[in-house]
Amino acid sequence: MTTNETSPAARPDDTGSGKTGCGNSGSDTIVGDIQNLAVAWEKLHYEYEEYHDGSHDRLVLDCAARLGADPGGPLAYVWIFGLVVAVPHLSWVPGDGVKEAALQALRVAEPALSAQDCVHDSHPYEMHDAEEDEELPGWLIDLVDDTQEWYEDRPRDEWRCPRNAAGFARIALDLLDPGSVSDVPPRLPPEANATIDTLSALLEGYPKTDVYDEIEEQARALRSAEDPDDRAGRIMVVRAVGWYATSGMVRHKGVLDELIEALEEALSHSPADPCEHAWDAHPLLPNFAPEAARLGIELSYPGGRLRYERQRTEQGDHGAPLEIMLCPAFIAGLGQESLTQLRTSRDRLFGPRDVSHVDAEYLDAGGRLQIEKIAQRVEFTSRNEQYAEDLGLWAARRFEHADSARERAVLLLAAYQTMQIAYPAPARSVAEDVLRVLRTVAAAPRPAECAHDDAHPQLRYAGFRHAMAHFYAPEDFPTPEKPDQARGEAAWICPRFFGEVAEEGVRNLEVLVTD
Repeated sequence: MTTNETSPAARPDDTGSGKTGCGNSGSDTIVGDIQNLAVAWEKLHYEYEEYHDGSHDRLVLDCAARLGADPGGPLAYVWIFGLVVAVPHLSWVPGDGVKEAALQALRVAEPALSAQDCVHDSHPYEMHDAEEDEELPGWLIDLVDDTQEWYEDRPRDEWRCPRNAAGFARIALDLLDPGSVSDVPPRLPPEANATIDTLSALLEGYPKTDVYDEIEEQARALRSAEDPDDRAGRIMVVRAVGWYATSGMVRHKGVLDELIEALEEALSHSPADPCEHAWDAHPLLPNFAPEAARLGIELSYPGGRLRYERQRTEQGDHGAPLEIMLCPAFIAGLGQESLTQLRTSRDRLFGPRDVSHVDAEYLDAGGRLQIEKIAQRVEFTSRNEQYAEDLGLWAARRFEHADSARERAVLLLAAYQTMQIAYPAPARSVAEDVLRVLRTVAAAPRPAECAHDDAHPQLRYAGFRHAMAHFYAPEDFPTPEKPDQARGEAAWICPRFFGEVAEEGVRNLEVLVTD
């Protein structure tokens, strides 16, 4: 038997070297030094995107040098774990020569470690997922110190085994130099995990990057996908970001244009004939946008697809097989559905809108305003979001031709109020039309003083709708329950009141239509 077969797995005090880079010696010092390094590596793993003064690079170079000095030695696993943890930094913006130094050390260590014998049937690296990389520093702290409790499923000697260290070296090599090695567990490259994190934040409403740039980047990624399976995953991603883009959160038509054009190009590669699968064989994909985007990113990479299938089989064949998930006809249907939604929403958000059909809803047979319904729908409540855009646009357009002072007051207030109710914001085409009318009102001459003694109507209190209905049709609607909410006609039609309301509306809407 070899030493590895007959003796316990390597410990720091078995190395015969006290050199740790801290100028001390002794096994306790070595253990402490490695544990301190593990803490620094953990920080590097989480803070790789943050500005640094070169300390991250120095950590990596130190780790690579230690591994290069004894590539097949008993502490090789320590330095290899450090380089695995450093992969996000090395894939981001390392200094000159830093990535190359890490690769060189790994390329020398992997064969030296693989050539050593062991008695294990399997090793931890074989089932190691990317999500567990962040755990390596913590595990390392206990791995190097036998006085610490060990709570992991696999024993220490398997983790310290040279063959396991070689497996982790291959993981790092595959991430830093894709395709250069084999026998690695399937995983996503660092940029894929970064994209998942970025899209999750964006789709949950807390973007870390520029929203428009990130959405357009997904369109570009779809266009650049040449492999049909990669393209299928990218279509799923565009499907997810498309929901966000059509929600009203995107104020630039060009963003939707990019998604539409990318889908049109991708669908030109789709098969014309239907598939042979049963009608209910295709999966139900996630309807939660961050999860839908994550699945799409995962399936956009060969490693992600292998990981998906491995996890599916480990879970008792739970979920659709990869062949069904990536069925060209199924993907074409998804893409066409997303394309239709994007085109329809682009027209709704940015195209001219015909609201003449709401005449029947807001005018009675005699051409008078259906004031009760209008007053209800300009109240600040979420149930009125569904009516806000069409009612506001209709009111603004009708205001321009209305003769009655009472009707003009109601229409102006309806146009103003609904633009505040629309969620998340009024469509750009709607905002532009209403803004044009409000600018005209805001620019109209106003007297120096009001011609009435009572205050202007308050727009946001609970009884506003009753007060407005009473103002427009006092014969049909009684005085509001709270007399202090009632205002005379002069206060409702006051030019100064009109101007103040219009000015505030202009300020609110100009922000939405400014490129």
